[in-house]
Amino acid sequence: MAGSAEIEAMRHALALAADPAAPLGPNPRVGCVLLGPDGSVLGEGFHHGAGSPHAEVEALRAAGDQARGATAVVTLEPCDHIGRTGPCSRALLAAGVARVVFGQPDTTAAAAGGARTLRAAGVDVEGGVLAADASALNPEWTFAARAGRPWVTWKFASSLDGRVAAADGSSRWITGPESRADVHAWRSRCHAVVVGTGTVLADDPALTVRDAWDEPLPAKAQPTRVVVGLRPPPAQARVWDATAPTRHLATRDPAAVLAALAADGAHHVWLEGGPRLAAAFVAAGLVDRVVAYYAPLLLGEGLGALGPAGVPTLAAAPRLQVTDVRAVGSDVRVVAERADRAAGRQPEEEES
Repeated sequence: MAGSAEIEAMRHALALAADPAAPLGPNPRVGCVLLGPDGSVLGEGFHHGAGSPHAEVEALRAAGDQARGATAVVTLEPCDHIGRTGPCSRALLAAGVARVVFGQPDTTAAAAGGARTLRAAGVDVEGGVLAADASALNPEWTFAARAGRPWVTWKFASSLDGRVAAADGSSRWITGPESRADVHAWRSRCHAVVVGTGTVLADDPALTVRDAWDEPLPAKAQPTRVVVGLRPPPAQARVWDATAPTRHLATRDPAAVLAALAADGAHHVWLEGGPRLAAAFVAAGLVDRVVAYYAPLLLGEGLGALGPAGVPTLAAAPRLQVTDVRAVGSDVRVVAERADRAAGRQPEEEES
């Protein structure tokens, strides 16, 4: 049973994981605190993003030789796989840690098993300490681990009357530069940006995460661009450039798209396709969150934000819960989630 010092250390680890310097990216946010036999803090750390040392490794480095015989308190079960970094379970064993207390179990196929490895080596392991708080740190990641598919956020930008393009087809730009910058912040937290072939043909978008100067981030920091449709994008389309990885999925089935992305380890999908693709995901019950940007203009005619989505009556419409409304430049952003999905509200750091 976790003692009071361990519970306090877990609260501190949760605070570390939620540090503004911890990226709200596709990787789970994790904090770790190392305690000595007397309950003193020997080292601490948090994960700074994909490819950087995990929280446990940061804490071990801070503790140095004092880690031998210590207790590691970590918000997420230590990983047991080799990715861009080594397994945290082995790092804890090599450091001579005697006890591990963790919050949220890791049930992902790739990384699970750390607790089992540690126990098999004779380490005292206790899980589930402040587990609900730990799970709330990474709502999309937690949902994907539970549901076996990525969390889907559908984004659209429209006029106040719900038009994403005018009668003549023009759509750039309905919303202002502040909204477009906000979209880049959201994209950066996802594993994949999904559009249909029609969007690529109509707009030739880059679909990259760009900085305040409209320059793309390094390719290794980019989500995968995913083009859905039976036709591949033209060879000259911008989605094939070297600024980010790209996949073409020759299907129109949203479930097949998510299955393919889940097999690649994706936890959060950013859906930016047009009304037809969005409607297919809505009809399949596979939109978990909507991020809508409304510009203060009225078009009256033109393309609507959502195509036919299999909603014959008002009673059949999927109900969403509004979790955030705010002004972004001259536009208004509304965030709403399926009430039955409970991914959790995005932290307030999402302002750009």
